[in-house]
Amino acid sequence: MDKYLLPHVEIVAPLLAAFDAAATESHITQAADKLGVPQSSLSRRLKTLEKTLGIALFQPVGRGVALTSAGRELFERTHDAIRKLDDAITVVRADADPSSGFVRFGFPLTLGPVGITTILAEFHKTAPRIRVHLVQAHGEALAHMIRDGRLDIAVVIPPPADLTVTVLGSQHIRLHVARTNALAGRSEVAVAELEGEPFIASPPSFHLRSLLDSWCTEAGFTPRVPFEISEIDTIRALVAHDLGVALLPGESEHSSVVAVRLSGSRDRDVGLVTGNHRPTAAVSRFTQHVVEHRDRITAVQQ
Repeated sequence: MDKYLLPHVEIVAPLLAAFDAAATESHITQAADKLGVPQSSLSRRLKTLEKTLGIALFQPVGRGVALTSAGRELFERTHDAIRKLDDAITVVRADADPSSGFVRFGFPLTLGPVGITTILAEFHKTAPRIRVHLVQAHGEALAHMIRDGRLDIAVVIPPPADLTVTVLGSQHIRLHVARTNALAGRSEVAVAELEGEPFIASPPSFHLRSLLDSWCTEAGFTPRVPFEISEIDTIRALVAHDLGVALLPGESEHSSVVAVRLSGSRDRDVGLVTGNHRPTAAVSRFTQHVVEHRDRITAVQQ
């Protein structure tokens, strides 16, 4: 076990708030009022600190007190630490208040921005003091950030089995083609019919790419991918130029792109994932809001 450099840290640390207040106010009574303790209690703490350190920290000046040279050095070395500790406690206590605090929220690249922004706008109206930090990434990256504590909550598609999940709904994967493509007029297309078609796809680490590869393998061929990119809007733009077809969730969001139903079961779950730890009051409130407004997320994905 690591040892403290100062043998009496356990004794000194609880007394530093009293020392900092007295040094800042230069008056014992005013410092006691600031801390909300009797003057006698503050005086005892300061005497204990001086006795522990073996040095005088204050000297009387008129009706107040002034720091000795040793007291000045201690104050200069500890004042910033006391302020940072006070700030840290303020933040942590705010996180215990459901009307304030901080939420780190992640959502996937394939989730339409309309649903998320609507949810955030509605939440901000009811909880304007809660700050929300947003992260957008692919599913496995979001799950990893939940596991290591960088995110409090995330929408993950599909949700991982090792984390706490609330299923919000499902995404239906469709074939997206240019409006000028011969397949655009079809009501349904089988994956086997896509052999020989160029695919515009996400990188191999993305779940959509895993679905593409596995579904094509089941159909008896390996997909040809001349364009590979993580940005969904760019995939749609490339499809609009008829440079290839793509498997994407939901209806088309591009006027020059048509979404065609794929035969078979082509759905994947949309889950709200939280870490395996006790959430703050602010995170719990945000989680409840997302669950109650899940239709905002799933409506555009069908």
